[in-house]
Amino acid sequence: METTVVRRRCEDGVEIEAEVRGSGPAVLLLHGYPESRRMWDEVAPALAVGRTVVAADLRGYGGSSKPAPGPGRDDETYSKRAMAADQRQLMASLGFDRFDVIGHDRGARVGHRLALDHPQAVRSLAVLDVVPTLHMFEHVDRAMASTYFHWFFLALESELPAKLIEAAPSVWLRSRFEGRNVGGGMPISEQRLAAYERWFATPEAVAATCADYRAAATVDLDADRADRDAGRTIAAPLLALWGSDSYVGRSFDVVATWERCAAGPVEGASIHSDHYMAEERPAETAAVLARFLAAHGAAS
Repeated sequence: METTVVRRRCEDGVEIEAEVRGSGPAVLLLHGYPESRRMWDEVAPALAVGRTVVAADLRGYGGSSKPAPGPGRDDETYSKRAMAADQRQLMASLGFDRFDVIGHDRGARVGHRLALDHPQAVRSLAVLDVVPTLHMFEHVDRAMASTYFHWFFLALESELPAKLIEAAPSVWLRSRFEGRNVGGGMPISEQRLAAYERWFATPEAVAATCADYRAAATVDLDADRADRDAGRTIAAPLLALWGSDSYVGRSFDVVATWERCAAGPVEGASIHSDHYMAEERPAETAAVLARFLAAHGAAS
């Protein structure tokens, strides 16, 4: 299947890079940290039968622009609101005003914000191995702080995280994957790891991804609380998919947690995997996603 690489400039000058496959109703795929659109390489072709699949890099990641973060707590440069707006503009530039969104990890958090801020654009939403950011921060315990220590490390309002990562980017990148596979070991290939490192191991990318986590702990929480106080919820049909061996799968009633944030139907399913299900179990992940799209989103 032919794949086309596109690059689109957003209203604020940020350029988003993506790969486009297939034809038909559109599905947007958003990756997690510290990855890129490469995470979907084994899933996207299966979903592109009868659909247009757009696998995009978030701002600050992969081949997309990495604008310098602004100063201070209220910096919106890497807010999920800004990142969601990027993706809506990308899809509009490709001719799609309405589309399905599938996000893993950070991409799921961008997808959540996209569904809240642009409900007219999101036909359905699938979130992979996350519960809402606000819920996570309001339920911190020792297990969460240990498993997700990088949330608090990367969010420090200091140059320290970036400087330490820049000193050994390969060591840091590998640490995000090591042991996060059913039975232990690496959930991704050395080839895939090298692809991630090639885009990640620059001062601009490290600074951008740290800013992503700072925003999650500050301005993103402000936006999430404002939505909760106003009673704003996800209108689109929602699929929550998690790894049976992941922290999320072990620690939360995932469907019930998402139901509190959604006005429409919420479905749930688990994959026999840890966190990186699209790479650990691509065929099973693609099959569950395709069934959801057939029922609620872009039918093949």
